[in-house]
Amino acid sequence: MTSSMLRGRPRRATSHISVRVAHAVLGGAVGVVWLVLPVMTSGGDAPVAIKNPAPGASAAAADDDEKSTVDLVLPLVAVGAAGALAGYGYLRRVRRTRARTTPGGAGSPPPRSSSPLAALDEEACAALVEADDRVRAARTELGFAGEPRAPEDLETFRRAVRAAEGELTAAFRMRQRYDEGVPKEEAAREHALAGILGRCAEAGRRLDSVAGEFGRLRGLEQGLGEALGVAESRFRELAGRAGASAAVLAGLRERYAPTATASVTGSVEQAKDRLLFATVRLNRARQSADSGQPERAARHLRAAEGAIAQAAVFVEGVDRLAAELRTAEQTVPAALTGAEAELAWARGRTDPAARRRPAPVPASPPPDAPDPVAQAAAAGTTVGGFQARLLHVDAVLGSVRQELTGGQPRDPVGVLRRVLRATAPVASGRAGVLPAAALITARSATAAAADFVATHRGAVGATARTRLAEAERLLATGDPADRPPADVLALEARELAERDVRAHGNPYVDAVDAEETAGTGGAVLGGIVPAEDPEDGTPAGFAGPARPAPARRGPA
Repeated sequence: MTSSMLRGRPRRATSHISVRVAHAVLGGAVGVVWLVLPVMTSGGDAPVAIKNPAPGASAAAADDDEKSTVDLVLPLVAVGAAGALAGYGYLRRVRRTRARTTPGGAGSPPPRSSSPLAALDEEACAALVEADDRVRAARTELGFAGEPRAPEDLETFRRAVRAAEGELTAAFRMRQRYDEGVPKEEAAREHALAGILGRCAEAGRRLDSVAGEFGRLRGLEQGLGEALGVAESRFRELAGRAGASAAVLAGLRERYAPTATASVTGSVEQAKDRLLFATVRLNRARQSADSGQPERAARHLRAAEGAIAQAAVFVEGVDRLAAELRTAEQTVPAALTGAEAELAWARGRTDPAARRRPAPVPASPPPDAPDPVAQAAAAGTTVGGFQARLLHVDAVLGSVRQELTGGQPRDPVGVLRRVLRATAPVASGRAGVLPAAALITARSATAAAADFVATHRGAVGATARTRLAEAERLLATGDPADRPPADVLALEARELAERDVRAHGNPYVDAVDAEETAGTGGAVLGGIVPAEDPEDGTPAGFAGPARPAPARRGPA
């Protein structure tokens, strides 16, 4: 479709030409009037008798002849000049139009559009989400299939899931680098997106290769068998644990600040919501099996298994957070002492008088410990700027120390994060407790983000999943230097995921039939059933991504 800019150019060119032609016509009209005016003024006078001219009269007559000649020549010159200027302007305008090199000119090639790259980017993001959902659902299926069978019976399927996870991990790593601007060239970025698509497709093929065998192993389409009993047993177990988790969460809220338990706010309620959905689907699975509809029964059972698995994530998240807060609370005093030792050593490197004062921990730095002054100089920071950093560290540590002695509810993981971030610019590695504290914060943030994505994957996009995958990769390296960035990425992943969920909303809040849609909104949000057909759609897993149920050919 032609843009308004391109449509406007011919009209503007025509208007310029019209103006120039009008100028030429006006100049010609003025010249003609100038020529005709003397004739018109002289034609109405009465004849005058001619007498013998005097000498002075001859000179006057000569002047009149010269004026008459000038009056005739000047209009002709004006008309010619006006015509020449109009012609020159017209030709110049035509040449500029033909030789134009700006976008939209007649002779310029159309500008290259970035829409193919944008479309490929959207396709890559969708492929990442679909592959991640399918791998997560396959893990859930594998977990329920393993209880009544020997471990060696499932080894083939575990290898397939691990291979798919490897492909997906590589795809997320490529996506993270892409988001960081690597590579920069457009052709290379297109190649990177194509690589992501290829990795995601390969992850799907790994699961496809064993999907048929896995379906025969479970045999749900031929009859629910022991699978229904396994799901109902886990359901009853989680229903009891949900009540205990509510008590644990109430105790955490009394002991710690609200920020300490923010990651599990509403977890117990959401666990009960998933269990409510599981109750409905387990009943439907049994009814469908009794009425001779094994395929329908299998779909309902798999949906119930997904809901039970997510309820377990919510319940276990509360118990894990309680353990993390206890560990962090025990680590805070040692981390604070270690941070003060780092601060004293850094001051000794810049203040000779401070070197004679003992440090809180009289330990020697390791041989390869970085020099904070040299680090600051390498980063372009002056000695005065480094001193300002030391003052900031001192202020943060003093504030933390005051909180510890104040007896107010606090956030132990948040306190450790504050200490670590304040001390990072001056850290030398002499305080071994600080890397341990960094591991606590990174693990806590990564686990919280992973739980949120797992239980809200129906709404979480590719960017949040990519940041989470990168945080998990850095945390798995075991390098203390990778723990702070892993913590930052995990917090970002959680924030992005929450933003996606807020934008998604819940379409089942005002459902008319509450019994039929009980827990359906949470199940759609959790990616357990497809949003297009949550009642009869096929859940994701070994058999493929979540999809609506096929059209029925007969009575249900």
